[in-house]
Amino acid sequence: MMQVYDADGVVTPVTVINAGPIVVTQIKDKTKDGYSAVQVGFGVRKAKNINKAQKGHFKELGNFSSLKEFPITGDDKFTVGDKMDSSVFKEGDIVAVTATSKGKGFQGVVKRHGFKGGPRSHGQKHSEREPGSIGGGLRTGPRKGKRMGGRMGTDTITVKNLKIVQVNPAENLILVSGAVPGRRGTVLEIKG
Repeated sequence: MMQVYDADGVVTPVTVINAGPIVVTQIKDKTKDGYSAVQVGFGVRKAKNINKAQKGHFKELGNFSSLKEFPITGDDKFTVGDKMDSSVFKEGDIVAVTATSKGKGFQGVVKRHGFKGGPRSHGQKHSEREPGSIGGGLRTGPRKGKRMGGRMGTDTITVKNLKIVQVNPAENLILVSGAVPGRRGTVLEIKG
């Protein structure tokens, strides 16, 4: 993230996103595949790390690090090898960004679910951050869906209503106002 100034001198926090180029690697249609979609490839991977099946599928289009499919409607026309870059966006567009959030590992109930914890007085020795009564006695059985400690993060998150502040087609960069989910290097899905 960084900050940029507009013509009036107002500062805006932005996230810099590398937006392409993405290349159309396959067109799926209802007659052959049962559904209509376009498959695109993004990123670069070393040639030694691509297996023969992927090399045959990519042909001479490139060595992509990630593939993604998007459904298409009847009026969208794509051909294999089409390239799309940051020039498809313009300043002022409102977009939604979807990605996998940062993984935080095994966390307790206070951090994961916002539990208050036990009282800090009256003989509470080591139970300040414990969940308290879990329930599930002999007659009632276990509580399904009980909030407990566990792995936190690595969820699919969508942030909506982000405004595109700047577009740099020469370097394929987009500057989006605000924060997007994920760590540095996460592959994002941007919907206009």
